[in-house]
Amino acid sequence: MNFAPLPTVTVAEVPADGLMLDVREADEWQAGHVESALHVPMSGFVARFGEVTEAAEDGRRIYVMCRSGGRSAQVTAYLVQQGIDAVNIDGGMFAWEAAGRPMVTDDGSPAIVA
Repeated sequence: MNFAPLPTVTVAEVPADGLMLDVREADEWQAGHVESALHVPMSGFVARFGEVTEAAEDGRRIYVMCRSGGRSAQVTAYLVQQGIDAVNIDGGMFAWEAAGRPMVTDDGSPAIVA
């Protein structure tokens, strides 16, 4: 059986106005996240799938991230199977932070990758 390679992009390829989907858990999100990202933890992803499809109903590409790229790869594969244009962000939040891309917290404290 041959599987298509998982669509993947580098942090540098993510446009500033891209639709980001962060699938990390709440404690990771609170430590630091991309300001405009949609937060749907992988643990509750199936139950909240409608929020994701609604956000992408205009056919926009979804850029999926987690801490390092493993969980987001699983979610990306699922979205692609559903016919949604989704790509995994290689290296996740670790790569995002290393590239100096902006991160925020909800309480204004310094953002970190936890």
